[in-house]
Amino acid sequence: MTEIGRATAPAAGTVLNALATGVGSAFAIDAHTTATVELDADSESVDGEIAGAPDADTRLVERCVELVVERFGDGGGGRVRTESEVPMAAGLKSSSAAANATVLAALDALGVDASDDAGDRDATVDREDAARIGVRAAREAGVTVTGAFDDASASMLGGLTVTDNERDEVLKRDAVEWDVLVWTPDERAFSADADVANCKRVAPMADLVADLAMDGEYGRAMTVNGLAFCAALDFPAHPLVTAMPRAEGVSLSGTGPSFVAVGDREELDSVRDIWNTYEGTTWLTRTQQTGARRI
Repeated sequence: MTEIGRATAPAAGTVLNALATGVGSAFAIDAHTTATVELDADSESVDGEIAGAPDADTRLVERCVELVVERFGDGGGGRVRTESEVPMAAGLKSSSAAANATVLAALDALGVDASDDAGDRDATVDREDAARIGVRAAREAGVTVTGAFDDASASMLGGLTVTDNERDEVLKRDAVEWDVLVWTPDERAFSADADVANCKRVAPMADLVADLAMDGEYGRAMTVNGLAFCAALDFPAHPLVTAMPRAEGVSLSGTGPSFVAVGDREELDSVRDIWNTYEGTTWLTRTQQTGARRI
């Protein structure tokens, strides 16, 4: 018997990169990855597919399904297919979105509910815990250095989160209403390849960013993070400098190569005119508050 589940999860932008200290912060944006999971009790393995990328590494989504089945199912395997509006290896948390969508789709296929409140009568797993399943899969698949609980929690829960990635703990969660401008160059940068040692050298700046974020100074936090991590990861700072007079905050997103700016749409339109002169793709979206969901 085949059981089918579907779910979708948003991408995210960076407030604080967790590579320096283990504390990170991210916010969900309105661009999504959708996963379809088909579970088959007679199958012995999980096969993954990423739409439009036949040669892509599918270990992450396969491991997500395996972990859900191990914890909530009765064995077996199946198939998982993801489709995404989010470019891979662009710093926009495509892996976290894929993991969250896959975990929720696998739970959906098993008839397991996920809720913000694990005490709900019909809920079997709360959504923070569901995000932790994807984080564990990411670590085991080797696609992340920190575990990326900041990215995973923002994508799963919506809004903005500040997290301790060493303990997989949400330190703060907030709703943020921003327009968001994204510039994605043509090249790609994989998180697992980032220069962690160099990132740790900017730990004092990361501590400052964490303090600003915990105080609700998200825009200033983003900008300080962007300057520090552009230096640590050898990305150009000029996209930050051109956006600073007009945006509430601007940062390198994740380990790059994308940049994100937040604020008022009219002001971001003027930043877009400048970023459009760079090679790559520039697009406007908004923050997303509801996080991942079954569909």
